[in-house]
Amino acid sequence: MYHSGPSVFGIYENQSSTVTFILVGFSEYPDIQLPLFLLFLTIYTVTVLGNLGMIAIIRLSPKLHTPMYFFLSHLSFVDFCYSTVVTPKLLENLIVEDRKISFTGCVMQFFFVCIFVVTETFMLAVMAYDRFVAVCNPLLYTVAMSQKLCWSLVAGSYSWGIICSFVFIHFMLTLVFCGTKFINNFVCEHDAIVAVSCSDPFISQKVIFIFATFNELSSLMIILTSYVFIVITVMKMPTTGGRYKVFSTCASHLTTITIFHSIIICLYCVPTTKSSWLLVKVASVFYTVVIPMLNPLIYSLRNKDVKDAVKKLMCSSLSS
Repeated sequence: MYHSGPSVFGIYENQSSTVTFILVGFSEYPDIQLPLFLLFLTIYTVTVLGNLGMIAIIRLSPKLHTPMYFFLSHLSFVDFCYSTVVTPKLLENLIVEDRKISFTGCVMQFFFVCIFVVTETFMLAVMAYDRFVAVCNPLLYTVAMSQKLCWSLVAGSYSWGIICSFVFIHFMLTLVFCGTKFINNFVCEHDAIVAVSCSDPFISQKVIFIFATFNELSSLMIILTSYVFIVITVMKMPTTGGRYKVFSTCASHLTTITIFHSIIICLYCVPTTKSSWLLVKVASVFYTVVIPMLNPLIYSLRNKDVKDAVKKLMCSSLSS
């Protein structure tokens, strides 16, 4: 008689009660634990205030009720979420001796980080497409970027993030973990988790490599194609004033894209050898902690519409 092997759910149930992880984080540098705690606490405070503030400004300002700022509000929401999934645990581990995290807690952190990182990857691509339509087809912009299409693009980004996360979790849970293991990172990141597996992680690593490569290449293809057409259109403009206006509008988005994708490419191109773990940790800090703080700052400091909306809201609140 044929007997099926243990299910993924069965493996998870067995391991969730017997396996414990310890996040090494930056414990190799005890002298800088407190300075790092204060630094990351400041960054997280700015991240929360900046992203929630950006969402509030967009919702309260009728002038910002456009597709571009609709996407930006969701980018801010995603940044707030994945920073909140990672940073509180990082802060806790910087001030306590016990850096343990349960198997379930580690799996859930990895699951949500995957959702929000993949969602941000495609949200930035969606924003590039939005800029392409706005610059190359300005007369048809409001028709082309209908409310239905905007919601579909946002829903598609979230949905693909969730699908990818479930796939990664499925293959990771086929691995066997035993006892207490040290994860050489401050976050439950895939390579750090599979590095402590007691079974061969080849299939799980290949699956995440294929998906990560597809996500990176497809999103960059959309972004590059959009901006090639934007540049061609801008070069045909007769006045320098028109060119400057377009480039200033796109500058914030280009800055965000460059920082985000540079870090992601760096993180996945660096071989996970013993000597490279510090670089992996620094890159992880940038894409999970620093980038969520930078995005609202970039869009608020470089964007005239946002600055005008803030001034208007402040004046109306003071006058009332």
